[in-house]
Amino acid sequence: MNKVKVGNRFIGDGERVYVIAEIGINHNGSLENAKKMIAGAKEADCDAVKFQKRTPELCVPKDQWYIERDTPWGRMTYIDYRHKVELTYDDYKEIDRYCNEIGIDWFASCWDEDSVDFIEQFNPKLYKAASASLTDINLLKKKKSTGKPLMISTGMSTMEEIENAVAEIGSDNLMIAHSTSTYPCKLEELNLRMILTLKQMYPSCPIGYSGHETGLAPSWAAAAIGANFIERHITLDRAMWGTDQAASVELEGFNRLVKNIRDIEISLGDGIKKLYDSELGPRKKLRRV
Repeated sequence: MNKVKVGNRFIGDGERVYVIAEIGINHNGSLENAKKMIAGAKEADCDAVKFQKRTPELCVPKDQWYIERDTPWGRMTYIDYRHKVELTYDDYKEIDRYCNEIGIDWFASCWDEDSVDFIEQFNPKLYKAASASLTDINLLKKKKSTGKPLMISTGMSTMEEIENAVAEIGSDNLMIAHSTSTYPCKLEELNLRMILTLKQMYPSCPIGYSGHETGLAPSWAAAAIGANFIERHITLDRAMWGTDQAASVELEGFNRLVKNIRDIEISLGDGIKKLYDSELGPRKKLRRV
């Protein structure tokens, strides 16, 4: 069975699609923005929200530290900007408290090993590895070493890189997300049938979809062909500052996204032909032989 236990529930075939609203860094360093998106995700019936955590000195190449750029907070060096959009320990403490209070999971994509240690203080139910981290085997092993389920994303990767990552870290307690790392992504580059390919390759792993397209139809299609989890970026306003905002879904859109995913998973049924009680009247009236 391709099921992984996350908290008190399972992700996998036969289970409710696990819907993740990726806040990422769309909060722009604001706890208030983050909490508004958490509340919106909960109202939309999402199962989890996800953040991105970086240690800027480890994730930003040193030759880019002092390049100046214009930001909503004025002109500053890139390293200062990266610190500006990182949430603090106190911010995450409040996020942890708030998510527990309203009943929604939260976790993070950690981009370096120090960030794993930082997030581990809050005992998240799982971890995510971004597509950019798929070939960082030491980082993947660090996340697996926590004993928490690990979700890996496969954008910007070759099949050989995917196979090598799974071989190195093992398929136990592992979830794999098909993705294309373009923001926003063209429809012709989404390649949703890769979800089916990954299901055949790794039958013991829940397979999902991390989408960066504009619009909602591809995410609904992913649910219809069997994605066990679906992740989309969430934002308060697609016009806000930030590289991910244009490929994100606003709160009203997230309500439609999740409602239709729930309708799709109900309507798919179990594939066993039935004669329903509701058909008996029309059957008696319309069948002649």
